[in-house]
Amino acid sequence: MHNISIFGTSSDAGKSTITFVIAKIIQELGYSVSPFKAQNVSNNAVACEDGSEIAVAQHFQAEVLELSPSYHLNPILLKSGRNNSASLIVNGEVVEDKEVRAYYHDLDSLKPAVNQAFNYLNRFYDCVVAEGAGSPVELNLMDKDLSNIYIATEFNTKIILVADIEKGGVFASIWGVYNLLPKALQENVIGVIVNKFRGDLSLFDEGIEIIEKQFNIPVLGVLPYIPFNLGFEDSQSLMNYQQRSSHHAKRIGVIAYPTMSNYNDFEPLIADESVSLEFIQSSVALENFNQIILPGSKLVMKDLAWLKEIGLFEQLQRTQTPILGICGGFQMMFESIVDDKAIESDEPMRVKGLGFIDDKITFQTEKIVRRGSYILFGKRINGFEIHHGVSRKYPLYYQEENIQGTFVHGLFNDERFEVYKKERIESFVKTMKSKLDVETIMNAILEK
Repeated sequence: MHNISIFGTSSDAGKSTITFVIAKIIQELGYSVSPFKAQNVSNNAVACEDGSEIAVAQHFQAEVLELSPSYHLNPILLKSGRNNSASLIVNGEVVEDKEVRAYYHDLDSLKPAVNQAFNYLNRFYDCVVAEGAGSPVELNLMDKDLSNIYIATEFNTKIILVADIEKGGVFASIWGVYNLLPKALQENVIGVIVNKFRGDLSLFDEGIEIIEKQFNIPVLGVLPYIPFNLGFEDSQSLMNYQQRSSHHAKRIGVIAYPTMSNYNDFEPLIADESVSLEFIQSSVALENFNQIILPGSKLVMKDLAWLKEIGLFEQLQRTQTPILGICGGFQMMFESIVDDKAIESDEPMRVKGLGFIDDKITFQTEKIVRRGSYILFGKRINGFEIHHGVSRKYPLYYQEENIQGTFVHGLFNDERFEVYKKERIESFVKTMKSKLDVETIMNAILEK
């Protein structure tokens, strides 16, 4: 059985979603399947049971397939670093902060980790569905592309192209990507999925004919645009969420600072019709909200400086509106943040926090990455922690009057949301399956 690569003809074409849809369909046909992404660039990470850290997209894909996630699903993860650097996470563990140019220069040294992870999955599963990254034919970067060209070439995967019709230029993107692929990979292309179509799908019948007859590329399906609101991987997908709220909904504002992370904390709130969720990116009247949330942050000190620059820092200090801090947002609530080991800064430094909590946050070299069951604010939470900052007095959470905070992600998850999520996934996959040419896909991956 052949493995599959999912290539986007542009960024944000829907690769992460199509990956779990295709994988789930194959699984439902009786085969064992695993998702995979060689390299992901995302501030949204999740702690696995084994203590490793992987991108939220691969963790969510594993959840859809009811698999136990591990670093094998995402061996290389890059997260925002200070200045022009990135935090390099290999096999689920932080290796170093690396300047982006140096990362690409040393790319060959990461290939063994990618190979080991893919080969591991290949041994235990009938099919690995490998998500690509961005566009596979950035000609100046093709030799530095671990997730697309390298995987497809090294492991001779079958390839499905995904084109986002909502962006416009869908014909040019399909024709261009296909014809810029190396000839050997062109021969492995099963076909193209046209994604995010709004309106009557029959309006694209002529488009299908053009792609199949003029481009000689099979169209595997035209998929409707359906807001999914789960598994947010980046800020672009997050800001496109759609929410139904009642007229008397509780209004919650989330401070969307530049390196906000772990957007998935808010999926239960988006699903809740009694909540109206808004993302705050400028200085606004906080009294208009029933609650303010300071979310996770990849660069706490940088985002704290942003709050001060735009005037939200002082507003937060003055408001009587209840405030909840999660992980990085929790750390901002302390009297000060001490980075004497230069974890986030170029040199050792100490900055003033919001002053809500009578202790300091100290950044330690070793990153805390763990998943567990916690008792927080009177209820049990199955969540996880990913942070460098620690507090001596309040190692897990704080609560006093209108101030609450915790290091733990997953605070809003509950049984009701888990039921909603399962039903949402089943309905979404069923709809997409009905629009796909499953027979052609399966014949291609089963051919000898």
